[in-house]
Amino acid sequence: MKKLACVLALAGAFASTDALAWGTDGHRAVGAIADKLLKGSKAEQQIKSILLPGETLESVSTWPDCVKGSYCGPQSQDMIDYVNANPKHSEYHYTDVPFQLEHYHDGAAGTADDDIVQTLKQAIAVLQGKDTPATNPHKFTPRQALILVTHMTGDIHQPLHVGAAFVSKDGKFVVPRTKAEIDETAVFDSRGGNNFLMDDEKLTGLVAKLSDVIPPEEAKPLKEGVPKALTKPFHSYWDSTTVNYAFRRIQTRTPEKFAQAAIDGKPAIASATGDLATWPYQWADDALAVSKQAFDGVTVGKITPQVSKKGETYYTWSLEVPQNYPVPSSQIAKTQLIKGGYHLAQLLQAIYQ
Repeated sequence: MKKLACVLALAGAFASTDALAWGTDGHRAVGAIADKLLKGSKAEQQIKSILLPGETLESVSTWPDCVKGSYCGPQSQDMIDYVNANPKHSEYHYTDVPFQLEHYHDGAAGTADDDIVQTLKQAIAVLQGKDTPATNPHKFTPRQALILVTHMTGDIHQPLHVGAAFVSKDGKFVVPRTKAEIDETAVFDSRGGNNFLMDDEKLTGLVAKLSDVIPPEEAKPLKEGVPKALTKPFHSYWDSTTVNYAFRRIQTRTPEKFAQAAIDGKPAIASATGDLATWPYQWADDALAVSKQAFDGVTVGKITPQVSKKGETYYTWSLEVPQNYPVPSSQIAKTQLIKGGYHLAQLLQAIYQ
């Protein structure tokens, strides 16, 4: 299949710790789906008793991203207290298991004690009343735990927040067996796909030709000439661009309308099973399977060393994706957003049954 060659140029380092999975609209859609599914249930009453007056799962779904900066507005005191008590909070949002693998395993290459699987497991334990130093090492309050469960359930369904790409010095995707092998000499970490750079303008031009993703009347023509900046991180494409396309696929423009359209479609979403502590592992394994689809047909170009503002060397790659990539990626995003909302509702129903 003919490929779209994406040439890179990057001035500063990107890291998966700075990623905002699904963006604002995606997270709110996940929360809105759960809000609607839980309406009138015992779980809804328990949620109201934990959250502040007027708060919903939808409204708090972006809170763990908002604490990273002031782009959501001034930081509240509870945000400041949370950040001070959780200096590694940015690491709670993802794990970096090689996308070629089938399962998440504690302590394996790409995992961490503070990654998304461990954080979800701890927050679930708090909501179950299992508040001990072992089950709740970060001393999450019930409100924080509920907010984290809401947000992280969205995050863990974003395929690049679980399935990560590691690259050899000759530009091949490889599977490191241990953490020590990821040495930035022979095996490089793509930082959740943030160091893969796409040509956003050319990608927009491709979408303009794909009427099943973008209605013809909304399509923007590809501009002539050389793009001004070729700095669309692959991770950013999955965090935000795919959400935009997913909303358009079902002709909705707001999280609430997306949620209602998703529920009206009566999707068959299977629930995780067994001990609730194992649900994050099951979700991670599902996301790994989806990440294989996200990387299908994708290849990396030449490695390029870059120097950050702090004087540190890091590496980026150009990226090539199939010409029709917006079609399968937007469908995956639609499915994963819906799945995230249903799984969140199923989890809270199980906790508060």
